Amino acid sequence: MKLNSARRVWHDCAYIETRGGLSSLEQRCLLGTAVQCTDRGITADHSVHSTLAGWIQSAIAKLHPQVRVFGEFMYSPHITRELTEDIREAAEEVVFGMALSKSARMTKAKREKAVYVVTGVLYRYQYMHQGGQSANPDPLAKPETFRAWLFDRHRVRIESCAWARDWEPFIRTAFDCCEDLDRMALSPIAAIIYQMKEAA
Repeated sequence: MKLNSARRVWHDCAYIETRGGLSSLEQRCLLGTAVQCTDRGITADHSVHSTLAGWIQSAIAKLHPQVRVFGEFMYSPHITRELTEDIREAAEEVVFGMALSKSARMTKAKREKAVYVVTGVLYRYQYMHQGGQSANPDPLAKPETFRAWLFDRHRVRIESCAWARDWEPFIRTAFDCCEDLDRMALSPIAAIIYQMKEAA
């Protein structure tokens, strides 16, 4: 496991490092049989990875459940589609609740649409921060592309008139909530990485 960034470490701590199984499969396909070779020495890489992963997983387990579910949505490799959907829905609920508490009062109709707007904000935020370096551009930065995405994905139509007054503040608040949750989720992991690098 490379200790480059807290995002990458969160993702990598869920894997168990083993010797490459595909390399032996490739050999078997080329030669028609498995060949035992000694070019790889016995190393402690597996133990080191497990120890580092244990420290990170311990920090993740100590997070508040709402913060942890946001981190799981952003950075964990998910096993099944059902688990992925459950984590996504839970993260959407957390961000929606935070954004709603920081926003002005809404009508019932606007609140129903705001649920889908938060879904779009989370999609955008995850895409922008995928890969660990936060270097991706916002895929739905323009209001018209965002509204088209909402209609294509959820069949929710949001009017373009008064966009700046009606929706931009709520979208900015939802992004701010995502950034706050991200900071709360990653700061304990970054502290552990710092401690490990200081000890090394």
